[in-house]
Amino acid sequence: MTATNRVVRLVSRPMGEARRSDFTFTDEPIPALGEGQLLIETQYLSLDPAMRGWMNDAKSYIAPVALGDVMRAGGVGRVVASNNAKFAVGDHVSGMTNVQTHCVSDGRGFTKVDPALAPLTTYLNVLGMPGMTGYFGLLESGQPKAGETVVVSGATGAVGATVGQVAKILGCRVVGIAGGKEKCDYAIKELGFDACVDYKNQDVKKGLKEACPGGIDVYFDNVGGDILDIVLTRINMKARIVICGAISQYNNTAPVKGPSNYLSLLVNRARMEGIVVFDYAPRFKEGAMQMGQWLREGKMVSKEHAEEGIDRFPEVLGMLFKGENFGKLVLKVS
Repeated sequence: MTATNRVVRLVSRPMGEARRSDFTFTDEPIPALGEGQLLIETQYLSLDPAMRGWMNDAKSYIAPVALGDVMRAGGVGRVVASNNAKFAVGDHVSGMTNVQTHCVSDGRGFTKVDPALAPLTTYLNVLGMPGMTGYFGLLESGQPKAGETVVVSGATGAVGATVGQVAKILGCRVVGIAGGKEKCDYAIKELGFDACVDYKNQDVKKGLKEACPGGIDVYFDNVGGDILDIVLTRINMKARIVICGAISQYNNTAPVKGPSNYLSLLVNRARMEGIVVFDYAPRFKEGAMQMGQWLREGKMVSKEHAEEGIDRFPEVLGMLFKGENFGKLVLKVS
């Protein structure tokens, strides 16, 4: 076993896109384990748009990453040493490993996962935080009913793909918004969406009008900005707007652009609600069991896009904001 830990630390607050100079990359000694601790060798890291927000020194649903601290990230890995009776050497676990090759933990926040039941990367996608975000965000805030029209932006990303597939299972008409023909084709042919609007090559307003002739009952928003404004022109009476993310805004150096068509909420007596996945932590097992069953039954698919090399972390993270990933973006560490 290696005696050192490769660590990526945040050392400056990014202005706009996060750059390599905002981080340091160091080899540090692995401390001896104390009572109740375990050592995890990180195998895959989850790269998510929310990570960009965690770098800002601003009030949010979670404290920002402090300068000098290891960059926050979820991951999956293998226990390589343990003084904790709940975890044995060889166990695979999922939790907040952060951006490093090895993680010392007391076990809190980590759960065992079984690579024999699903690939490890699936535990960072449909069976991980993105899956829980899509599942509970749609069901609890979106409250879809069979026959309703559900629109989701970032449709082939980790959260969007889960939202669309769950909505289809529940009997909804599902329309995605994604960038490029390949992604839109995937949403329809592989994920089972009824239609998908290509924001890179189509007029989104016209595309939504054609794809949603009866209006929109539920909109699950992952991008914010102009897309949100356009969707608000198409919502139905008592529509539900789920605000999950705003990837189009995260690298802005100017103030975040809010919805200019918000009066549509008033006219249509609609509701807009933000969701944060951590609020549903006590119910993660429930969500994982249900979606695990759908995966086994072939009703859902989990697509991951893996890049390799912990030292490439800043560049790989940047792929999210350029639409260069196809599926849930993960970073292979070991």
